[in-house]
Amino acid sequence: MKKEIIATTKAPGAIGPYSQAVKVGNMVFTSGQLPINPETGEHYTDCIKKATRQCLENAIAILEEAGSSLENIVKTTIFIKDLNNFNDVNEVYSEFFKENAPARSCIEAARLPKDTIIEIEAIAIV
Repeated sequence: MKKEIIATTKAPGAIGPYSQAVKVGNMVFTSGQLPINPETGEHYTDCIKKATRQCLENAIAILEEAGSSLENIVKTTIFIKDLNNFNDVNEVYSEFFKENAPARSCIEAARLPKDTIIEIEAIAIV
């Protein structure tokens, strides 16, 4: 199988030596997405709900570039700075995944890139 690098301007660019996503066969693996608006560069760190929404929108934009979609996500991993925000994250997350939610892990991380408050990665089928 061939490895294909996925990149789009509809999501923030990588801040290090990695790709926004990699597609192998019918699987797409996104890198962790920060709550950065790709159009304005604004980094949402003041509201966990707004930040969660932006992370998911960034991941979806990358998946769409790879020929996939929200409905094709099979696994997500959420890294949050403060697990006390778990319920607020779930509230926004459930707006995206109303039915047939993917498998998911959610962990509290002491520190995330750019001192962000949340990071979300996804694995999807094409």
